[in-house]
Amino acid sequence: MSTSAPPLLELTGVHKAFPRRRGEGPVQAVDDISFRVEPGEIVGLLGPNGAGKTTTIKMTCGLIRPDSGVVRVCGHDVARHRHRALGHLSAVLEGNRNLYWRLTARENLEYFAGNRGRSRRSVRAEVDTLLERFRLADKADELVSNLSRGMQQKLAIAVAMMAGTRAVLLDEPTLGLDVETGHEVRALIQEVAAEGRTVVLSSHDMPVVQHLCRRAIVIDRGKVVTDDQVANLLRLFASRAYLVRLAEPLPADRRARLEREFAIADGDDVLSFAVELERGEDLYRLTRALEETGAVVEAIERTTVDFEHVFRQLVRREEPPSGERTLRWGAAHVVA
Repeated sequence: MSTSAPPLLELTGVHKAFPRRRGEGPVQAVDDISFRVEPGEIVGLLGPNGAGKTTTIKMTCGLIRPDSGVVRVCGHDVARHRHRALGHLSAVLEGNRNLYWRLTARENLEYFAGNRGRSRRSVRAEVDTLLERFRLADKADELVSNLSRGMQQKLAIAVAMMAGTRAVLLDEPTLGLDVETGHEVRALIQEVAAEGRTVVLSSHDMPVVQHLCRRAIVIDRGKVVTDDQVANLLRLFASRAYLVRLAEPLPADRRARLEREFAIADGDDVLSFAVELERGEDLYRLTRALEETGAVVEAIERTTVDFEHVFRQLVRREEPPSGERTLRWGAAHVVA
């Protein structure tokens, strides 16, 4: 009787707390996080600073042990069978911590291949191919410390490719790069995924996530707040976002009245504002409120929503006023 293959990556009920320096209660960095990543997926692992994302990444890579819960890679418990589990996973961590700066680009590729039991002779052709593919051939014998940030990042991804693992975890791969190099790294990530590898991408660069990832897992305050297809999230928020254009500016007291009833943000100029409408009938409520405030409306139109907008809405930090409700769809959980 055949059994289905385990998820490539699986976190189940994972908790992690850190003690405070001054003897106060511990900081709960990760609080009951669970999710799965199947073979061949490109998943964005997202969250604001302090959300628990980095701790989650380090536990996945075996750098930190969870206080409770289980992290598995290809069915292997990272805590109990570290070498078996991490043999299926390679990672590019933010901060250029993946390379030896006193080795050349070529030597880094050879060294990390050696760590996985491969001889220098056996990888020579593969090293040359990767250097060409990542446009680093003319820097092959240059010390890493002399390479630009973009070249270092490309080399780190090449090292991860050299490992030949089924999954690649990329932490902030475009951070600090100029626009051209960022696009080049984005194209390389697409190539990695096109080879059938599973990619888990952690980034604050929302256009990269929107362009590359089919699915997004958003962590906030140590919990998963959303786990859904990027396309689904874009459709959901696009159906709620409107732009109101006025013939003349709305006085502050009248705008304040609208803000008490609706989620309003500044528009392109003083004659417009953006508004989030949760239900279909809210559009009628908005038009009545505008009429009551004496606003002269020129247009109310749906707005184009990008994933940066979606992300901001998912991780809104303010506490919801009384009477607000919680929206749930699929595995998503959003305060609205």
